[in-house]
Parts: sequence; C-alpha cells; structure tokens
Amino acid sequence: MRFDTTGKVSLDDIYNQPDPRTYFRVLRPLGYCVPQLAKPYFVKYIQEYRESQRVAEPKVLDIGCSYGINAALVKYDATMDELYERYGDEAREADSRETLLSRDSELSRSRQPAQPIRFTGLDASADALAYAHEAGFLDDAIHADLEHHDPTPSQCAQLAGTDLVISTGCIGYVTERTLNRVMAAQGGRRPWMAHFVLRMFPFDAVEQALSGLGYRTTRVDELFRQRRFASEREQSLVLDGMSAAGVDARGLEAEGWLYAQLYLSRPNNPNRDPN
Repeated sequence: MRFDTTGKVSLDDIYNQPDPRTYFRVLRPLGYCVPQLAKPYFVKYIQEYRESQRVAEPKVLDIGCSYGINAALVKYDATMDELYERYGDEAREADSRETLLSRDSELSRSRQPAQPIRFTGLDASADALAYAHEAGFLDDAIHADLEHHDPTPSQCAQLAGTDLVISTGCIGYVTERTLNRVMAAQGGRRPWMAHFVLRMFPFDAVEQALSGLGYRTTRVDELFRQRRFASEREQSLVLDGMSAAGVDARGLEAEGWLYAQLYLSRPNNPNRDPN
C-alpha cells in the first residue's frame, strides 16, 4: 500500500481506468459517501443561485470531477448506493466499456433534471473524464492540470461563463492556483463556490486568495464523513499531520473516518455579477 505526501493512501490508479468499476469497488469497502452528503447542499445552493441571479440554466464547474459522480447525483438524481450497485455488480463484471456506456447514457436520457443545469467537469485524469463525458453525466469536459499550467485558449472558452464552482475532496491537492486560473477565464464574472474540504487540509490560503478576488467565505458548522481510513498506517500518518498542524482529531478522525468541512464563497457585492 502506497501513501502520498499527505499521509493518505495513494488511490491514483482508480482514476486511470477506462470505466468506473475499479473506482467504486475500491471505495465501497471504505464507505466513501461525501458526494451523497454533499448532494442536498449543492442542490439547494444551485437553486438559490438560479433564483437570486435569475439564471435559467446555471453552468456548474466540478473541479476534480473524476467519473462525473457529482453530476450524476445532482443532475440526474442518482444515489451513491445506486452507483455502487451499478458498477459493483459482479454479474456485470464481464460487460464491456461500451455496454456500461450504453446503460449510463440511458440513465442520463431517462432522468431529465427538474430544472435545466449544465455540468462541466475539470480533471487531470483523462480516462475518468472521458467516461463521464461519454456517459452523458457531463455536458462538457476539460482535461487540464491548472495547478501547473495555464488553460489553453479553447479551455478558457470552456471555463468562461461558469456560474458555480464545486468540489468534493480535491482541495488540498488542488490549491488557489487552480481557482485563480479558473477565475482569470471568467472575464470579470464571479461564480459562487462550494468546496467540501478534508479537515486535514487548511483552507486559509484559498480563502485569502478568494478574498482578494472580492469574495466572502463562510464555513458550514456541520462536519461530513468522507470515507474510512484504508489502514491503521494511513490513519496514523494523517493523525500525525493533523497534530503537527494543530488540528484536534479527537472524536473524529481519531475514530477511524476522514471528515470534511463545507466552505461557501460568494461575491461581496450582493448584486448580480455581469454576464
């Protein structure tokens, strides 16, 4: 079992598969659930934006979207339990990628959202991103690493016009560098943001960067389980890092689960931003 520099077990391989089956089979025993817990908050936030900004079809940018899980849950009202069953069914293990895509395309065609919404996915994992787009979970896909590279002109065009930016777990690996590059493509517009961030990662630098761009950020009081630790070694490494950072893990990570906090960022100006 390999660990990354944060102390977490390295799960990079699950994002480099032609379809989501490995992703869900690895994460299911760990109880990975934060997208399900995030879903009602995203739905409410998007609806609030739709009504207050008078935008009929909000464009949502999901940073670190992987296989389009947030889009499947929010736009097509899927659940994590449904997706675990969908991709973890051993009877379907021999199905081809094309068979899975056909089944997923039927899901996205048959479950039209109650309100129009567009999902754009941003991810550095080409395989996961391609599957999410081909399945119809994402309306648009941007394969880019904005931590290290500026977006191309065509990627800037894809990023432009974003109404809301969301993420569930990528902050810590993704920093204010990515958000600054997303914002630079907006032409003065300021999308609302909602980021679920593991407690092991500080949000201060991101919040400070957003403040400089004219945002105010609030932290939701509730805490959200992300997944169980994959091993005692992973838990020990993460707890050591949290202790060094002055984060109290008693009653939370010390009990065996990674926890996330939700940060909501909106422009200081309450008036509608220019389109």
